[in-house]
Amino acid sequence: MSTTPPRPGAAGSGREGSLEAPTRHPLAWDTAEFYEQGALEKELERVFDICHGCRRCFSLCNAFPTLFDAVDATREGEVHALERKVFWEVVDHCYLCDMCFMTKCPYVPPHPWNVDFPHLMLRAKAARVKTQGLSLSERVLAATDTVGSLAGIPVVAEIVNAVNASRPGRVLLEKTLGVDRGAPLPKYQARSARRRLAALGTVTPAAAGAARATADTTGRVALFTTCYGNRNEPELDEDLAAVFGHNGIELALLDGERCCGMPRLELGDLEGVAKLKEFNIPRLMQAVEAGYDLVAPIPSCVLMFKQELPLMYPADQQVQRVGAHMFDPFEYLMLRHAAGLLRTDFKAALGKVSYHVPCHLRVQNLGLKTRDLLTLVPGTTVEPIERCSGHDGTYGVKRRFRAASVKIGRPVVQKVQASGADHYASDCPMAGHQIASGLEGARPPEHPLRLLRVAYGL
Repeated sequence: MSTTPPRPGAAGSGREGSLEAPTRHPLAWDTAEFYEQGALEKELERVFDICHGCRRCFSLCNAFPTLFDAVDATREGEVHALERKVFWEVVDHCYLCDMCFMTKCPYVPPHPWNVDFPHLMLRAKAARVKTQGLSLSERVLAATDTVGSLAGIPVVAEIVNAVNASRPGRVLLEKTLGVDRGAPLPKYQARSARRRLAALGTVTPAAAGAARATADTTGRVALFTTCYGNRNEPELDEDLAAVFGHNGIELALLDGERCCGMPRLELGDLEGVAKLKEFNIPRLMQAVEAGYDLVAPIPSCVLMFKQELPLMYPADQQVQRVGAHMFDPFEYLMLRHAAGLLRTDFKAALGKVSYHVPCHLRVQNLGLKTRDLLTLVPGTTVEPIERCSGHDGTYGVKRRFRAASVKIGRPVVQKVQASGADHYASDCPMAGHQIASGLEGARPPEHPLRLLRVAYGL
């Protein structure tokens, strides 16, 4: 007999509190119960039964259709009839985009049913890593710093890029690491962003300078280049530096950085996340104490420091302060605009821009700052697309999930294709390449920072 709450809409379903702002509880990942198999499976069944009765999230990702189809295929039509292997299939299809929690679910805290689907999936992934470890493929795909450093060696970079672009190389990657041969892969650059921007200097504990501060910003920014921006698309950081410099914002580099930890979080490797946190947070905190704000060009990295680490370490004051000082680039620029400090001496119109809003930017609840800034450019219209691209970390490149990934992103591709836009862009460069892989004709994406740089004529 089920011990779960009444189905949504039923008498006594406890809908009181459902219209309140959602509350995110800290992640109790350092407790024994978090990993206990019996307690975990009991909670999975409870939440899955609520989701089965509601089905509001059926169109978000493949986790929910996997659950609902499996329930419908049982004789009883109930979650308790599912084989436990189905639970793990659902877990594997969740890539922690947070969109169900932020935009769909009416039963998130403070609702008494206390449903946090993404963090439950993270708990399940972490419990599995605790008992089984990571596979070879997972270890390689999550080792962004190591792979980037090795693949970024001048001669090695050319070889790696050539192999990744060849059919035999892609077949080998598919067989050894499970990377789908048709999925877009990033190139590696021998000259990293940190090397290209070395002239900016690094953050020192010196007192804050004379940059023009506002109520929300200092006008001095320490750049977290990100492993992707540093090794795969260093021009992303170069564009950011050019735009911020044009607006009189002092920019500096951290004296060192490692991956933010999001690739490991998505796998449930919380101990790996903790090791990266121990390296990054002291360096980010040094910048904050020296009077700098923090900016990263990848939405997932911003989210990691703004939300995920603070939820993992609610009592760590350094983590909390770093999170409070971390900004998305366009969020920061629009705060400067609100204070009358953004330059609007644009030289070039952009025409029509088809703009994809990444999930990890949407869940930050910033509003559409990228759209708002680009529409300040005369002769520019921006059409936002608020749907998932299907890339979602490493999910979209894995052979096992590639078909689902393409299906999830198809509506975005179709909207871009039909837009007739002069440019298409996404704040997430990987989402941009995912969209490009589905478009007719070879038409690369342009990051919003590049479009803004073009508009300024820099």
